[in-house]
Amino acid sequence: MKLVTFKDGLRVTVGVARADRVVSLRDLLGWDVGSDMREVIERFADVDLMHDVATALDKSRGGLPLARVQLLAPICPPRNVFCVGWNYAEHFAEGKKGRGADALQEIPDHPALFSKNPGAIVGPDAPVWYPGSYSEQLDWEVELAVVIGRQGRDIAEADAFDHIFGYTIANDVSVRDIQRSWHGGQWFKGKNFDSHLPLGPWIVTADEIPDPQALRLTSRVNGVTKQDANTRQMVFGIPRIVRELSAGMTLNPGDVIITGTPAGVG
Repeated sequence: MKLVTFKDGLRVTVGVARADRVVSLRDLLGWDVGSDMREVIERFADVDLMHDVATALDKSRGGLPLARVQLLAPICPPRNVFCVGWNYAEHFAEGKKGRGADALQEIPDHPALFSKNPGAIVGPDAPVWYPGSYSEQLDWEVELAVVIGRQGRDIAEADAFDHIFGYTIANDVSVRDIQRSWHGGQWFKGKNFDSHLPLGPWIVTADEIPDPQALRLTSRVNGVTKQDANTRQMVFGIPRIVRELSAGMTLNPGDVIITGTPAGVG
């Protein structure tokens, strides 16, 4: 199932995308969920309810053309998006020159973690602000995003997938020189300019992705392919990432984790 948050006129609502159409959950089941994808995720903990939605969708003949609505970011969590750096070996290698001789030269034993604030999130077709007054080193980074569906802390790797609701796509836009050299080399500011986290277009529920570690990731800039890789190339797989993030810290339904980018960034 592909869940979307969309705008039709002035109304923002959650719906299901199918082929070239989108049907709101309000029309499918009479749900008054408005634009709150997190409420949908919590309700879908009831597997029978998810089945009811799928059944209603199969019978539905209504909906709106996707081309007529504005797709927004499918979810905007109330707290920062959790991010993983250096999770593809080739991407780590391509950044060595920029990090300098004194910087970390080998992939660490634990994933590098940082965050992006919700204010950076925009929809999949929204414009991205080019911060020319601050920097001209603007980079793209395609990433698989994980959406948490069940609360947990100290989650074992063997149980990680039980806590995942679904997956979407993120572009971890990065102002590279600010990331590397401002504020003592901390990444936060260079990763958190407004509009620098396009997300979507939809969340694909986990039941439709049997192996999230076998997904192709690509990015194109002005029609030219810049990144083309597979999630099987991750250094730290999704279960390891969930384990590390949840160590001593509760993950909640609706939390979003972006899992690192392959080689080919700007």
